[in-house]
Amino acid sequence: MNAFSTLIRTASHEQHVEAETSTFMSDLLGGRLGVEAYARYTEQLWFVYRALEDSAERLADDPVARPFIQPELMRVPSLERDLAHLRGADWRSGLTALPATREYAQRVTECALSWPGGYLAHHYTRYLGDLSGGQIIRDKAEKTWGFARKGDGVRFYVFEQIANPAAFKRGYRELLDGIRADDLEKQRIVAECKRAFALNTGVFRALGEEFPLSA
Repeated sequence: MNAFSTLIRTASHEQHVEAETSTFMSDLLGGRLGVEAYARYTEQLWFVYRALEDSAERLADDPVARPFIQPELMRVPSLERDLAHLRGADWRSGLTALPATREYAQRVTECALSWPGGYLAHHYTRYLGDLSGGQIIRDKAEKTWGFARKGDGVRFYVFEQIANPAAFKRGYRELLDGIRADDLEKQRIVAECKRAFALNTGVFRALGEEFPLSA
């Protein structure tokens, strides 16, 4: 029997690749889009992480979700520093969520309210992704738009309280393997992981429409 962490990783591999290779992300990482596109993307992340982290307190006593809710992962304060740097002190006044972002954030909140296993699927998809692929985005952003290394503008990607990301991810996967859930619930969580990737890809698609490269 495969470990649950392996099951979850392999089952969502296809969606993961699709999200990573979206046109918008390829254009952004290829330096073909301006800093405005990066700022807009950062705004969308703020809505998703608000949904994840506003719910964290509510799930602090839940036996399934509790072990995963770790303060060193929290991203909202870093996102807010980045947005202040990108948009200025009154960054909140011009903040808007794309319809695809609203749908994504609403689904996270819905799971947090009614299904901790589903919330966990979104938690895993976001935070483990940030600890891995997020570092590529940070490096590209620093080089493309001249942000200070690990400074304002890219703080979202800097996990200052996690000294060893590889060890942290290993520990997180061990928690997944020990999750208190039967096989049916595990399948439902895997399906929600796939949905999380699809929702994320939807945001990329919407951003791609907002920032099309002229042919």
